[in-house]
Amino acid sequence: MSRDVSFSKYEGAGNDFVMLFDPDDTELLKRDTVARLCDRRFGIGADGLIRVVKTDDVGVPWFMDYRNADGSDAEMCGNGIRCVAALLRDRGAEAHHSFAVRTRAGAKRLRSEPTGAGRYRVTVGMGIPNFTKAAIPMRGPAWETFLQQPFDLGGAITVTASAVSMGNPHLVLFVEEDPDRYHVGHIGPVIERDDRFPEGINVEFASIRDDEVVARVWERGSGETMACGSGACAIAVAANEAGLAGEHVTIRFPGGDLQVHRAPAGDVELTGEATHVFDGTVDLEALDTRSP
Repeated sequence: MSRDVSFSKYEGAGNDFVMLFDPDDTELLKRDTVARLCDRRFGIGADGLIRVVKTDDVGVPWFMDYRNADGSDAEMCGNGIRCVAALLRDRGAEAHHSFAVRTRAGAKRLRSEPTGAGRYRVTVGMGIPNFTKAAIPMRGPAWETFLQQPFDLGGAITVTASAVSMGNPHLVLFVEEDPDRYHVGHIGPVIERDDRFPEGINVEFASIRDDEVVARVWERGSGETMACGSGACAIAVAANEAGLAGEHVTIRFPGGDLQVHRAPAGDVELTGEATHVFDGTVDLEALDTRSP
C-alpha cells in the first residue's frame, strides 16, 4: 500500500531542504523516515527537512518544524526559515512581504521580495545572540562565556574559538589560513560530539578578509553543508564581538554569500537568496522498506 506525499525542494546559498507544506499538521514523520528522505543516494537528498504547519496564532500564523538530515529535531535554521518564506509566497499562503514564523527557538519575522521566478531575497530577524554557557549549552558555570579562547584541534594545531547561541549552538573557529586547508569532515564531527557540548554543536571555520569572511561549516546532525544561516550569524557576531568585523558582514560559503547585520541594540538580521528547485511526490511506504 502506497502513501504518497507531495514535497518541494528549496535552497538558500546551497543549503537545501525537503519542504512539506502541511497546514493541517497531518504528516508526522518518524526520525528514520526523515533521515531516508534526506539521504542523497537512497532518498530525495537534503541538508534537512521542514514541515510548514498552520498555527492558531493570528500574529504568528506558521510553525517551522525543522529536522536535521539525521532526523533529529533542531531549534532553528536561518537558511531553512528563509526558504519557508519563499514556499509560503509561492503557494499563495502569504500575500504579505512581511510575516512571522514560529520555530523551536521562538518567533522570527521575515521580509521577502521576489527577484525572479521562484526566487526571493529574504531577510529574517534572528534575535539577540547569547554568549553564556547555559544558553549554548556548554559545560561550566552557567554565567561564564567562551569568547576568543584557545581551542586545541589536535596535531599541535590551536586556533581561537568563540561559542555563541543563535537559538541553536555554534562554535566559531577563527583560522588564519583558507578554511579549505582544514579537514572539516574529520574535525567537525569530533567537536560536534565533544563532551563540553552536551547537546552537540555546529562548527564554523572562519577566516577574516577585510569586510568579508570566508567560511565552511559542519552542521550538527547534518554534516558539512554548503552554507548555514545561523552559522553565518554566529560568525558575524563573534567577529564583531572580538573587534574583527563591523556591524555589516558578508559571509562567503561554498554555496554562496549571506549578509549579516548586527544592530547596536544587539539584534541580528540575516539576508540572502531563497530559491525553489523542484516539486515531486514520494511514496513513504516504499521509502521505509528500502535499504539501508
